[in-house]
Amino acid sequence: MAMTPSFFNNRSRDIIFDPLFSFDPFKDFSFPSSSLVPRENSAFINTRIDWKETPEAHVFKADLPGIKKEEVKVEIEDDRVLQIRGERSVEKEDKNDTWHRVERSSGKFLRRFKLPENAKIDQIKAGMENGVLTVTVPKEEVKKADAKKTVEISG
Repeated sequence: MAMTPSFFNNRSRDIIFDPLFSFDPFKDFSFPSSSLVPRENSAFINTRIDWKETPEAHVFKADLPGIKKEEVKVEIEDDRVLQIRGERSVEKEDKNDTWHRVERSSGKFLRRFKLPENAKIDQIKAGMENGVLTVTVPKEEVKKADAKKTVEISG
């Protein structure tokens, strides 16, 4: 008869394989308190921004959950560079609080995009809804050359 390790007894097996059981492998480890972790230095540079081009415009979308539109700046720098920057403030800490996990980032972010020549930089619009910043950069109409062009032959 083969021996079954103690962690495979009926009770443990039910708990280990229960998909609704909340398992925290770090619950018995001691971590420093949040006052020792420099949250204000956390990197928030990983702001994800999508850039798509439609026939009418270049459209930028940035996920900025928890940030107010007043905390975001959209600017055009010299030489057609779109700059999106802002800052997520650090949550005020109460000395009586015990933090178990700090996963949300805080701090400054900055993203820059070189706009193409067909961008109408004087007509850019930006809006924020449900934590998503949308910047729309209209495009100049590109005149299509005639499909046929007759070349005169000299001589």
